[in-house]
Amino acid sequence: MKRGFLHSRAALLALALAAIALLAAGVWRSAYVQALGPVAARGQSDLELASDRLVTQLQRFREFAVLTADHPALAALHEGGARAEADAMLLRAADRSGAALAVYVDATGRVLAESAPGLPGWELHEEPLDRALDGALGVAHGAGPEGIARAFYFAAPSFSANGQVRGALIVAVDVARLERDWRGSLPAVLFVDRQGEVFATNRSELLGWRREGGGATLISAEGAPRDVAVRSPGGYTVWDQRFSPYIPARALKLEADLPVIGMTGVLLVDVAPAAGLAALQAAVVAAGVLFFGTLLWVALERRRALAEVNQVLEARVSARTRALEQSNVALRREIAERQEAEAALKRAQAELVQASKLSALGKMSAGISHELNQPLMAIRSFAENGAAFLERGKAERAAENLGRISDMAQRMGRIIKNLRAFAKAEPEPARRIGLAAVVEGALEVLAGRIEATGTEIVWQRPNRATVVMAGEVRLGQVVVNLLSNAMEAMAGSDTRRIFIRISQDDDAGLVRLTVRDTGPGIADPSRIFDPFYSTKEVGAEEGMGLGLSISYGIVEGFGGKLRGENVEGGALFTIELQQAREIA
Repeated sequence: MKRGFLHSRAALLALALAAIALLAAGVWRSAYVQALGPVAARGQSDLELASDRLVTQLQRFREFAVLTADHPALAALHEGGARAEADAMLLRAADRSGAALAVYVDATGRVLAESAPGLPGWELHEEPLDRALDGALGVAHGAGPEGIARAFYFAAPSFSANGQVRGALIVAVDVARLERDWRGSLPAVLFVDRQGEVFATNRSELLGWRREGGGATLISAEGAPRDVAVRSPGGYTVWDQRFSPYIPARALKLEADLPVIGMTGVLLVDVAPAAGLAALQAAVVAAGVLFFGTLLWVALERRRALAEVNQVLEARVSARTRALEQSNVALRREIAERQEAEAALKRAQAELVQASKLSALGKMSAGISHELNQPLMAIRSFAENGAAFLERGKAERAAENLGRISDMAQRMGRIIKNLRAFAKAEPEPARRIGLAAVVEGALEVLAGRIEATGTEIVWQRPNRATVVMAGEVRLGQVVVNLLSNAMEAMAGSDTRRIFIRISQDDDAGLVRLTVRDTGPGIADPSRIFDPFYSTKEVGAEEGMGLGLSISYGIVEGFGGKLRGENVEGGALFTIELQQAREIA
């Protein structure tokens, strides 16, 4: 029994190890392919850089051939000019440009001038001379002049005045001289011609190698075949070789076509760092799986204990949740109570505003009676006089008295209208009203009290319209309150004068109304707008200290500001309101 149990455990262990090995292999494969991406990107950049370097180096010889083909010294050769002068010019140009050889031939291939002897004979019958004589730029490569193993050739046509090709300038470039600056640099770069032979490279030991039939077999310069294992992980081409110590044993192969020079650039990048990184990731994954597998049995043993602790925690969370729900219910109840209290406060404020206005009307009752009694007595007198004039036949005098009766009636109508407007509540929102009209309405309401207290009003209506956004009745109440407070403050003063001014700030879009008295000033300007704050004696009939607080709230409700301050010789209150925009 025990032996069977041990066999079972061994089988499970072997299965687990096999699964971990398969997992590590999969991780290695995936990480290897992912790591090849950056390697390929860097390699492609290096290949483009090396290709551009070779093409750029050859470009100056191509331009040398094109620009020099029509040189006057060479053109003179077709007219019987001296060859020595042309040879010297080509020698100087070749030395300056670094060309190995420069030869000028006519349309039949006969050499007319050269920087030095040694042009291979095949160049006079094949590419690039044939293309140059056809009027195009010829490019070829092969064996170089004497003492040069490999060379690039550029042949540029020379045209006569009638547009016909009369000759060609052939420029030979020593490839070994170009390779001198980048030989031995990393990584390995090969430039292969159309026949698959390595013509230029930074690895001189690979010169002359070629691919046989485009397959994976390479033929060395000595003719010995060398096999290369080609793999394609993730779509990339990787060469695996053991025949050359000068290129990586496992290299990523990248290619770039270079049609300008008729070759293909090949780059071999070492993939050992990518394989090492993939192996490291696979090892980390395998170690992690082994580590967590080892800890698995600890987790299983602690599972029951954790379950018990979890039940306790769930019970605590449930209790805490119920407590939070109860707190939320209480909080919502408190919010509802606060909202109800706020609504009650607003209603109380509205009632206080109305009560304040009615209280002001009560104070002004004597003055109002006087204001109404005067026109009534005048109407009676004018009526009696009018009747007497009619009896005497003086219709014009009677009509004059009737006109005065009409004026007195209109005056009484204005007084009653202002009193009714001041007494009623105004729930409507702010609208466009004339500030000067509001001030004059307040002065009419307080006319009796102004006369009774002997107060001098210094007021001049502005020359231009002063239209603000406010409520006419509520703003009138504020102005009445400020004027009443000013008259009460000046009760013990010898000089009783109130200055009323309206100014406009068009840049800020504001209209300011200032009320300045000649009283003793404000005792504590910082508390003047606090509710129930008053400088009057306790129990006095003038009020409870709510007038300015209510006025402050009314002006703020219009989006304006109410300020109070002491100035030389009295107190100054300023109402600042938004200027109403013009209606098109």
